[in-house]
Amino acid sequence: MAYNLTRTAGILAAGPFEKARTATIRRKLINIPARIATSARKIRLHLPQAWPWQEAWQKLFTSVHAPPAAT
Repeated sequence: MAYNLTRTAGILAAGPFEKARTATIRRKLINIPARIATSARKIRLHLPQAWPWQEAWQKLFTSVHAPPAAT
């Protein structure tokens, strides 16, 4: 099951991750050096500056977690 979820994450991230191996996806998209900060009851994820796989990670995140609906 973990293999299938990792492969799906690679396909959703698109680009070079569509055909990447499981270890590559895990190393470049899943195990990222990020910092979690809370402020005013909001959780924020601070990603590294000039991170080479930021666009692929953003595609994966937006496809899995849609933006909140406007009220």
